[in-house]
Amino acid sequence: MARAERDTAGRLLDLIAGLCRELRPGQPAPALDLDSQLERDAELDSLGRAELLARIEAEFGRRLSQRLISEAQTPRDFLLALLGPAGDVGAAPAAVTTGASPVSGGEPAPAGLATLTEVLAWHGQQQPQRRHLILLDEDGAEQQLSYGELLERARAVAAALQQRDIGPGDAVALMLPTCLEFFPCFLGIQLAGAVPVPIYPPARPAQLEDHLRRHAAILANAGARLLIASGEVALPASLLRGLVAGLRGVVRADELLACRAAGVAVPAHGPDLALLQYTSGSTGNPKGVTLSHAQLLANIRAMAQAAAVTRDDVFVSWLPLYHDMGLICAWLSCLVYAVPLVVMSPLGFLAAPLRWLQAISDYRGTLSGAPNFAYELCLRRIPDAALAGLDLSRWRIAFNGAEPVNPDTMERFAARFAACGLDARALAPVYGLAECAVGLSFTPGRGLLVDRVERADFSGYGDARPAAAGDPNPLRFVACGRPLPGYEVRVVDAAGAELPERREGRLQFRGPSATAGYWRNPAASAELLRGDWLDSGDYAYLAGGELYLTGRAKDIVIKAGRNIYPQEVEDAVGRLAGVRTGCVAVFGSPDPASGTERLVVAAETRLSEHGAQAALRQQIQDTVVALLGMPADEVVLSNARIVLKTSSGKIRRAASRALFEHGLAEARPRAPWLQLARVLAASAGPWLRRAASMSTERLAGCWALAAFALLAVPAWVLVALAPTPALAWRIGHRAARLTLALAGIRLQLGGVALPPTGRARLLVANHSSYLDSLVLLAALPAPGWRFVAKRELADSFPVRVFLQRLGCEFVERFDFLQGVADTERLAAAAARGAALAVFPEGTFTRVPGLRPFRMGAFLVAARAGLEVLPVALAGTRDCLREGHWLPRRGMVRVTLGQPLGVPPQGDDWSRALALRDAARAFILAGCGEPDLED
Repeated sequence: MARAERDTAGRLLDLIAGLCRELRPGQPAPALDLDSQLERDAELDSLGRAELLARIEAEFGRRLSQRLISEAQTPRDFLLALLGPAGDVGAAPAAVTTGASPVSGGEPAPAGLATLTEVLAWHGQQQPQRRHLILLDEDGAEQQLSYGELLERARAVAAALQQRDIGPGDAVALMLPTCLEFFPCFLGIQLAGAVPVPIYPPARPAQLEDHLRRHAAILANAGARLLIASGEVALPASLLRGLVAGLRGVVRADELLACRAAGVAVPAHGPDLALLQYTSGSTGNPKGVTLSHAQLLANIRAMAQAAAVTRDDVFVSWLPLYHDMGLICAWLSCLVYAVPLVVMSPLGFLAAPLRWLQAISDYRGTLSGAPNFAYELCLRRIPDAALAGLDLSRWRIAFNGAEPVNPDTMERFAARFAACGLDARALAPVYGLAECAVGLSFTPGRGLLVDRVERADFSGYGDARPAAAGDPNPLRFVACGRPLPGYEVRVVDAAGAELPERREGRLQFRGPSATAGYWRNPAASAELLRGDWLDSGDYAYLAGGELYLTGRAKDIVIKAGRNIYPQEVEDAVGRLAGVRTGCVAVFGSPDPASGTERLVVAAETRLSEHGAQAALRQQIQDTVVALLGMPADEVVLSNARIVLKTSSGKIRRAASRALFEHGLAEARPRAPWLQLARVLAASAGPWLRRAASMSTERLAGCWALAAFALLAVPAWVLVALAPTPALAWRIGHRAARLTLALAGIRLQLGGVALPPTGRARLLVANHSSYLDSLVLLAALPAPGWRFVAKRELADSFPVRVFLQRLGCEFVERFDFLQGVADTERLAAAAARGAALAVFPEGTFTRVPGLRPFRMGAFLVAARAGLEVLPVALAGTRDCLREGHWLPRRGMVRVTLGQPLGVPPQGDDWSRALALRDAARAFILAGCGEPDLED
């Protein structure tokens, strides 16, 4: 590395370390190198990475691509960008210039139009030259789209979809970033009579597998037949085809737009389904809100009436188009009312928040909005020197929604940008939800209204009694306005009885855009619908006709506009060794510094040594990052009782959060009589029985380990010296049987008779313990089987020699290209007659359950025409669980299934999928463990 490059790398690492110290005061900066993971090691989420990008640009005087916020995984990625061909370090950053041109509104669509496709056709025919939207790239350059162009391109998309046999009622998914192609593709789907399903593009390459798994659940629930993707995500999008049985293909947006054929007009009606808006892609039970044309138009018209929209308005938005606030509130509302829309990428905003306010200034924006964190980001990231160039005097409604509104943030925002002409009355907290299309309540032109509530009465009884003027510690709730015209809200108690004003309860609503339910999810729909009212899932109270949101019934954590579901994080963290079972609470805690919620993971542990706790804390962060794509803001570990529960054992997240926010090290001691009762329950008798049982198990485990050690050396020598693999296998088979017998592990065989290995076959088995290979070796007397093992095992000389003499094949798990080559090699070996034994789960954990199967082995079978022999192993996890070295006595059952022939129809991938599903179904039934694929 050259000296200049070393200096740049050093400055870069110092910059990252300084940011880490600021984000986590009081904690030492992590030891980072160029290949450290920004999420795992530096614990930088999207906002942290955006801040890092801004600081790098300021430090090195270079303008870098905003995509680094999502794509950069290590400091080295930033270093390569700094030293890349775009320019030399020290070059002046490019100025953000918009070249703003005057914009003006057109005629709104007539109120009698019943569908969005009718609205599009009316605009395209009546005012085709009128500019509909302006898309700003990261340099501020404009791309424009008129109504005529939008209609023409949407018709091209519709025709192309019809050529691909997409018809009325079919679901078509959109995986597009904020780009010009999104708008005609969305409307083109509707022109074809199909239903658009917007989903978000992959955030980071490191989270690709998790992203695809979540989206596969959404696409399967929606019954999507086609997926439209941009060129930059076409490859990962294509992988979804193999995960979703009904998905017929993936097509690039530019291919659809290039169609020159004439499509067939598909008439639409108001009650027809116009959109599936998914509210949760992060759980195994995705919920698709069904919204018709009539419901969308009703909500758009109600919002426009409340906002008093005129042709002088201009909407500026950076909100994601797959989110209902960016899709419906911003774009579709502008489409209906012919309000010019200035739109930019969310990454563009995160990289430089000034761009948002600069666009409002340059284009004389009157309408714009964002979640609370965006306003806080503007306060922190826009320098004072930039204020002189901003004119926010025409910004008449500044929406704040999609996450809890922080009154401190809004007050500081109004005060700071008053110098730019911002009227404090423009600030408008809003409330809405996808189940209502998007908007439910807001009151423009009034400014921020904050209710100060007496804490004790509210916390104890749900009474929102106004706090006294001198109350030093009141609760503060922000008014989210009054219901939109034509909508009603009410607050009810647990029995469904309506509560009076200033009493907290469940918020219910009804109105012309209320959804009829969730798509193909009757259980979730039943929880939503309460007669002609819908349950919002939120807690609230009413006062003076204003709606005050107080919390979320299901304790959803909203961080940076994203929903995080505590239950799934608690389950994942609770599986880690060292965490007390059922003693994990995940909650959000307001962070005044960032204006958004902090994600906190509180867990109880029996580990007391500092190093052990530090390692566990890192494991928890790794788990959270793997699950959510972002780290927790704080992980709290304690030997004390910090996770509070109900009498039935349910986690009390709100109470645990209050304990955390009050800075208490642990919960207050229980009543003396209760403590005494617990001591008596944990009497000497049970303790002695457990100690005796544990001692017996450990003695037996030590004996089993000793037996293995005694047999290992002679067995290894005999196998290593065996002249043929067949003889080596027989030696290994007998040694394995003897080892299991001495360890007190009984082997039981069931199912069909073991087929001969004269013909090429593929054996697949579940993987739950280090014992699995030994058990299979003991259960398969016929020689000729070759285990397929991870290449890391070949690094150990004794293991490598032993497995090679048994005919083992080693494969690469982490190098994609090498993994493809290994698959081809295995297919060739199988075609020559090799019999392969594979664990398609790839790995195992201590958590009971059958994991998803990888496709490599089944592709080998499909290509080589192998029959697949499914084998279910039961009991090995109990005998030797992951993380333990002492085996336990018990019984292991090996069940052999009927060989599965390769389906005669379909391509290799579809036949491999069929083999995988059939083999997995047999193994799931025979392994006695739950299914972890959901």
